[in-house]
Amino acid sequence: MASPDKRFIIEFVKVGAYVKVSAIDPTTRIEASIVGDPSMSQSTLERTAVQKLNYVLNKRKKTD
Repeated sequence: MASPDKRFIIEFVKVGAYVKVSAIDPTTRIEASIVGDPSMSQSTLERTAVQKLNYVLNKRKKTD
């Protein structure tokens, strides 16, 4: 899991009736995206995208 002080780039893009949230690790340039309901809070969508990015980063560590 990423350290608590780890920073990510977060991007919100409204696509029709949904919002795409991307979380990018600037060090590795790995990106993970989710699609969510725009009525959900920004913090919830951001937290979910960061959790997915942490999952992807941890999975890549195990295969290296």
